[in-house]
Amino acid sequence: MTVLDSQTESLPLARAAAQYPTALWNDSADPEELRRSIEFGAVGATCNPVIALTAIRNHPDEWVPRLRELAAENPTLGESELGWLAVKELTVAGAAQLLPAFEASGGRNGRLSIQTDPRLHRDKDALVAQAEDFSRLAPNIIVKIPATATGIAAMEEAAYRGVSINATLSFTVAQAVAVGEALERALDRRAADGLPEHEFGHVVTIMGGRLDDWLKAWTSKNRILVTPGVLEWAGVAALKRAHGIFVERGFRSRILSAAFRNHLQWAELVGGDLVVSPPFDWQARINENGIEVRDRISVPVDPAILDELQGLTEFVRAYEPYGLAHHEFADFGAARNTLRQFLDADAQLDALVRDVLVPPA
Repeated sequence: MTVLDSQTESLPLARAAAQYPTALWNDSADPEELRRSIEFGAVGATCNPVIALTAIRNHPDEWVPRLRELAAENPTLGESELGWLAVKELTVAGAAQLLPAFEASGGRNGRLSIQTDPRLHRDKDALVAQAEDFSRLAPNIIVKIPATATGIAAMEEAAYRGVSINATLSFTVAQAVAVGEALERALDRRAADGLPEHEFGHVVTIMGGRLDDWLKAWTSKNRILVTPGVLEWAGVAALKRAHGIFVERGFRSRILSAAFRNHLQWAELVGGDLVVSPPFDWQARINENGIEVRDRISVPVDPAILDELQGLTEFVRAYEPYGLAHHEFADFGAARNTLRQFLDADAQLDALVRDVLVPPA
């Protein structure tokens, strides 16, 4: 684990990481951002097509020549395959930075998330196969699979085969509970079949800020006026409820807070045995503003705020543990919007590689 200097120890993120079981991850595999986040106490990192595309775009001096080298080394590969080779290299480099935390925690932390190709979202077997392939990149890899009916079936099978899982494309308590139950079945199946037991570090993401985004769009579309600021608590409320259910049911996976839109999505979860994964800029702002550090995971959302939220049928679907059926997960508004963004990032990565390999005349 990183030894923090006295100045760093005074920062909110570092204090929280030292005092509570709440684990800090960096919502990026960018090497420099990850290095600085580790200094704040980060013990994990996440990556997805949008994050990978940004990291490659931000370092053209490194990645343009590297993409040309990869193309020369693999003369038959197309732009998509070459782009994914770059994503794999980015992932392996990030995993190496986190290996000390992985070893110190016995595998509970210190993991680098890599996301399965969103273009495979309808194919369970393809998701499982890619998850197994990714899991062999480094000992501390954790693989993101979408929390749809197809994806949850893939998660259960991949986890049974020994892959560490991070659920993504997940915005609701119902999705989190369904994933938690699937991972429990996978662990029980492994035990029943005499497979080795070890710490997988499974995490179940709720993209709280994207739930907020969707509810803002939904209320606007339906011409519903909401007290200003109330919708900023929707993701927090869902995260708190999901964490409480995981603790109550003894699930061996942890909730992960992602897709930050406000500092509440960190501050209101401090104290819980879960993961918070802010982008690095949010980490810097939390530290710069000296956000108060105290155990707030068990402090309920203000009843007046929760009452108003529960007057919104779309929030109820997201908040209740069985508010959505499995077949509805992929069609939830936030899921459709986010999947489209992931697919678009894949297309943009293809275009970036194309511009490197076939620049305009």
